[in-house]
Parts: sequence; structure tokens; C-alpha cells
Amino acid sequence: MKISSAESINAVIIGASGYAGSELARLVAAHPALALAGIYVSESSNDAGKPLAQLYPRLRDVVNQPLQPLGEQQLAHIKQTAQVVFIATEHDVAALLVSALHDGNKLIVDLSGAHRLASASDYERYYGFEHPFEAALNQAVYGLAEWYTDELAQAQLIAVPGCYPTASLLVLKPLASLLANLPVIINAVSGVTGAGRKPKQNTLGAELSLQAYGVFSHRHQPEIERYSARAVVFTPHLGNFKRGILASIYATVADDVSHQDVEQAFSVYQKQPCVRVGHQHTPAIQDVEHTGYCDIGWHLNGRQLIVFAAIDNLLKGAASQAVQCVNLRLGLPQTVGLPL
Repeated sequence: MKISSAESINAVIIGASGYAGSELARLVAAHPALALAGIYVSESSNDAGKPLAQLYPRLRDVVNQPLQPLGEQQLAHIKQTAQVVFIATEHDVAALLVSALHDGNKLIVDLSGAHRLASASDYERYYGFEHPFEAALNQAVYGLAEWYTDELAQAQLIAVPGCYPTASLLVLKPLASLLANLPVIINAVSGVTGAGRKPKQNTLGAELSLQAYGVFSHRHQPEIERYSARAVVFTPHLGNFKRGILASIYATVADDVSHQDVEQAFSVYQKQPCVRVGHQHTPAIQDVEHTGYCDIGWHLNGRQLIVFAAIDNLLKGAASQAVQCVNLRLGLPQTVGLPL
């Protein structure tokens, strides 16, 4: 699916009312090669029929379309007319949608976790549902754009990484040959938008604090371990702020690994426009908020390596990374339409 500068690709978003979906609508509407051909929510959604800008006033005069309820008629229309389908729904819903839409004639970009793991049994264990389309798990290309560039250029189904795995893997993958054979410890804090738009007691303003969750059981741990090929101890935390992730990653390097070795390992990102690396740098969420960057800072003391990674969970952790992947699939520069 290559395009010329004169062509426009019809793109739709299913699940556009969520935080990541609304960011995606903003990016797609402004993208020079994509035409936002429809934004959808479930038929039962209270948001069906409302303009997206009513939910997110900052999108006034940016995305003026109403949220359409996704019934059989709308699904058939998407099958016939859409060239790119972004799915930003619950994981089990996304799996069903991919099974209905995956025909080899369109690019499907799944922002949920429904196609990141290796087997249907993984979904029963970590996500709590029976996967309806196991064959798609072997067909999906993992959308960590900096590391799967060639595969993404040929993809028909893209599994956009989780926000925590994005921050963690951008650190761990360059270091693969430098680390001792010991588990890596990842402590990561996310803003409350990472919990989604549906109200929950622990995301109410009066309840927010700083608290760990998913201890030894979070579904992003197997995703991180799969794509880093390394055992990790991953503990996520919910913070009292809106958006962004700061991951603090603790590892032991092998004998005789030097500062120069670590610097050389991270030099893989010198030609990657969305990753910024600094020695002795301690990145902050405010440095990347509302952007598609990942900022990485590393500190080595003897054999102890501490690396920090900061991203915007809704952008580099979701929407802008999805667009970055589509750009690679369409043969465009990675940064086209990205908020950098």
C-alpha cells in the first residue's frame, strides 16, 4: 500500500471517544496523507451521535465529525471503503473486530493488547478472554517503530505496543548484549489517563495518590519479556497526574562493560527522530508531554546501570506511535503528522 503525494488514504477510527482514540483522531485529521473517513463507538455507547468536539472541546474546528454507532451496516461500510482501520477499543472487542475486518485488503492498526502476545492461551491467562482469531497472532507485526521498521513496511496487521512496554523496550533492546544474566527491575509510573476514560473508584480525584498495582501479575510483563527476551520484574504505579510515563529501569551489566559500551549501544537511536538519549540525564514527563518523543537518560556506576525513559502514554505510548507505524507502512518519513 504505497501512495503518491497526490493520493489520500481513507482512515477510520473505532473507539474514538477514549483518550487515545481522541488523540488519534486529532493526528489523523491533520495528517497530509490520511483522510479521516469516520469515527466510531459501540452501538450501546452513550457517546454515539455526539460530535467528538463535544467530548473534547480542544478538538473544535479540528475534528467536527460525530461519533457513529458501530452496527452491522457501519461495519460493512468500513469493510468496503476503509484503507486503514485504527482500533482503540477494549482488548476482547478489538480481537473480534480484527477477525471481522482482516481481509488482506486494508491495513489494521490495533492499539489494544489483543495481538501483542504469542498464543491464545496467553490471552486466557493474562487478559481473561478466549481469543477468537489465533491465526492473527502470527500475522501481527509488533509496532515498536524503531525496531521493526522493515517488518512494518510490509504489515497488514499492526499490534501497537503498550505504553509501559514502549518505554521499557526502547531501553532494554539496545542493551541486550551488555546485561548480566539477572532479572531487570522496572518501576514505572503512569498518569491517570492510562487507566482509560471509564470512571473507576481509584481514578476519582479524591482517591488519587501514588500507588503500585498489578504486582507480579500485570499483563504488560509478558509483553516486555517477549520482545526483550529477558526476565523482568515489572511494577506499574498510578500517579496523581493526567498523562505521561516515567520508567525507572535497574540492571546489572556484564563484567568489563564500560560507559563507552553503553553509549555505543544507545547510538542506535542517533538516526531515530523520536528517541532522544543523554548520558547522566534524568528525563522528566514534562519534557515529553504532548509529544511523540521518548527521552532516555542513563547512569552507570560500576556494574549498576539505571536508565530512565519518559514518554507521553497517549502519544508515543499509543496514538503517535500508531501513526508512526502507518507512516512506515506507507513509505513516508516516520515523523509525518507527529507532534514533535
